[in-house]
Amino acid sequence: MPDFETITSISDPAVRRVIDLSKGSRPNIRTALIEDAEPLVQCIKVGVEFVEIYASDSIEISPELLELCERNNIPFRLVDSSIVNQIFKGERKAKTFGVARVPRPASFRDIVERDGDVVILDGVKIVGNIGAIVRTSLALGAGGIILVDSDLTSIADRRLLRASRGYVFSLPVVLSGREEAIDFVRRNGMSLVVLDTHGDISMKELGDWQGNLALLFGSEKGGHSEEFEKIPSTSVSIPMINDAESLNVSVSVGIALHERIENNFPARR
Repeated sequence: MPDFETITSISDPAVRRVIDLSKGSRPNIRTALIEDAEPLVQCIKVGVEFVEIYASDSIEISPELLELCERNNIPFRLVDSSIVNQIFKGERKAKTFGVARVPRPASFRDIVERDGDVVILDGVKIVGNIGAIVRTSLALGAGGIILVDSDLTSIADRRLLRASRGYVFSLPVVLSGREEAIDFVRRNGMSLVVLDTHGDISMKELGDWQGNLALLFGSEKGGHSEEFEKIPSTSVSIPMINDAESLNVSVSVGIALHERIENNFPARR
């Protein structure tokens, strides 16, 4: 391994910056803390710009991460393990982490240009679920995600970065109001499909539907809001045995998008 400089003081400006970024909500998010090797690698691959990347001096560093840092001229330093423990204190301690410049927010135009079905999450607030949906949507070829009433102020929210494993920058994720989301569906002539317990069509019919769809998912408790009823829609339900009341929203998204593979995969190619 190359002989990297090691940070040994908690007072080092880089350490102070990481500590600041690790705090809760911040108003103007221009830089973000990305944690763990896999999310760092993914973010670098999709062009996220990094200020610097760090690793505890007590671990074996990912060769792929080091190679990407060298290829993209990203500064890399080690941090004494005792300093790492002070940075993250009682929480889960990241052994590899970096400071990234937050890309410009995704727009509705980005979703249209990417092509594919659009996942609309209405009132889904559990960040772990949103992160899982981001990864599933990317893996199964969705064109993008619209978050309505998620309580997030930025997709660079540290909790979402963790939950999505860094994939939140790999496809367009747009924070939107309900009226904006409704207008987007109308303007682009998309058919709205709502996941409901008593669907109009079967999952097979959903898979056979031609063209890009807007797939609407509400919260498990409240479902989607009445505002979306302004748009003509079709409902589809996921068959379940009677003992199960509902599925986690991230599971529902995965099942629906898996049925839509024949539509979405060609768009990715």
